[in-house]
Amino acid sequence: MKKAFLAILLIFSVLHALAQDTITNEAKVRRNVRIVLYSEAGLYAVTMTGLYYAWYADYPQSDFHFFNDNKEWLQMDKIGHATTTYYVGSLGYEALRAAGLDEKRSIWYGGTLGLAFMTTVEVFDGFSEKWGFSWGDMAANTFGTGLFISQQLLWHEQRIKMKYSFHTTEYPKYRPDVLGENFPQQTIKDYNGQTYWLSCNFKSLFLNKESRFPAWLNFAFGYGADGMTGGFENATEHNGKPIPHFDRTRQFYFSLDIDLTKIPTKNKFLKYTFKVLDIFKFPFPAIEYNSGDEWVWHWMYF
Repeated sequence: MKKAFLAILLIFSVLHALAQDTITNEAKVRRNVRIVLYSEAGLYAVTMTGLYYAWYADYPQSDFHFFNDNKEWLQMDKIGHATTTYYVGSLGYEALRAAGLDEKRSIWYGGTLGLAFMTTVEVFDGFSEKWGFSWGDMAANTFGTGLFISQQLLWHEQRIKMKYSFHTTEYPKYRPDVLGENFPQQTIKDYNGQTYWLSCNFKSLFLNKESRFPAWLNFAFGYGADGMTGGFENATEHNGKPIPHFDRTRQFYFSLDIDLTKIPTKNKFLKYTFKVLDIFKFPFPAIEYNSGDEWVWHWMYF
């Protein structure tokens, strides 16, 4: 998740731009589908090349090998992988549908884009001495892709979305090189402040279309973790300075959310903005239960 984040942002922005104008003329459909596919292939090549030189070229290489990191960061990184593939697949699908490609091929060609991207990242990891190919990461990548594709095939819409939220924590000051030296870095590196959500649309799951229940109101289940200053175990010192003891805990949340894409508007700019921002869980009060056997009420949770 950390290594791929900037590349994901690039793909996110470009595919949304490609997906803005729906095409109806058959000749234009073929032309624009080719443009989208070539653009996706070009983005893939450019981002993979950039990612390799930015993250891997300066580290020692090795023969292809595997690495079991399933216990690292209390699996927060795995959920990050799933969320990444879910959204890249969603964007690939939307770009092809906006270009005029039929639903089924858009689902399979676009929906698997995130899996293709993250599989390449895993192969890079496999040849890097510092990391290794992780079957846990691949399982998470497959889950994210499968969640998008299965819903699109079954319902032709996403009734359960993966979302992300973040709040700052005290832990980066103890290991800024690992957890981030500033706010932008911490949003990527500090798993203590990240929460990943399954945001479920109440109306589309349980009510009929004629119901007056607000279509934009969701309920959400979240997972987070706290007390982590290292991946597998906590560090005891950094640059010769002791680090306090922290209990590593899992956190489970229930909250409400807003599906911004279901807010009615005819303004194209607002539609685009809502679609981009919908990756983030909307701040709401939340109930937390954690592995310390504690219930915690949050008046407003980010």
